[in-house]
Amino acid sequence: MKKPIIQGVVTILLFLATWFALTQIDWVKIFKVEQITDKTEQKLGELFWDVFKNSEKEIKTTHVVNTIDSMVTKICKANKIDKSKLKIHVLNKDEINAFALPNGHLIIYSGLILNSDNQEELAGVICHEIAHIELKHVMKKLGKEIGLSVLISMTTGNSGAEVIKETARMLSSTAFDRSLEKDADIKAVDYLLNANVNPEPFANFLYKLSENENEVTQYLTWVSTHPDSKERAEYIIEYSKDKTADYQQILANKTWLNLKEELKEITNDINVD
Repeated sequence: MKKPIIQGVVTILLFLATWFALTQIDWVKIFKVEQITDKTEQKLGELFWDVFKNSEKEIKTTHVVNTIDSMVTKICKANKIDKSKLKIHVLNKDEINAFALPNGHLIIYSGLILNSDNQEELAGVICHEIAHIELKHVMKKLGKEIGLSVLISMTTGNSGAEVIKETARMLSSTAFDRSLEKDADIKAVDYLLNANVNPEPFANFLYKLSENENEVTQYLTWVSTHPDSKERAEYIIEYSKDKTADYQQILANKTWLNLKEELKEITNDINVD
């Protein structure tokens, strides 16, 4: 008889202790910190994007912008992602690279598009970067490697321009943790499947990069920022092999070919100038 009574008393005491502890937490302060973090991310996105906007040439021709936009729109719609929060920028750069910045900025280099053998490869990379954005990987990386106090100091003007530039370049040229990369790869496959896009070309793209992993060149940036490409390709194939869909192309073949042709002309003209 005594045992149930003791258990009941212990349960009540634990409940009261938990309730008391919760009442001591300044929830208003916590939510304000969350708001500050959101504002910090927005400001960081602007600061980092300014670095690339001022140092690189953004391609704004109607066909290029609309074509990439239609691809992103299809992916977002199929996955219930709020596309209005994404800010897509195509830059004239020979490097095979794409990367995410805070506050939904997604940078795609013309070199990536021109070196994609098909639109599914490009869609896979875009999905991977959108996954980094949706899974909040960018701010996690910055918080871990830079520190929140330093990030906030950037937004308040207490950090020099060179610090901001170096941090922006770090996002474009260094890898996420292995676990975050895998999370983004798997989420990217889910995005592709939901959009009825075959994920195998994305894996093939990684296999293609893995063949060049020992060749450190200025053009293979996605190799250095996304190591272990062969291993990643293998688990993408493994993850997607039992999943079926009515695969379709997002873009018409003519639209895809016209995109690459126009980019070739644009990049050649810009490079000549």
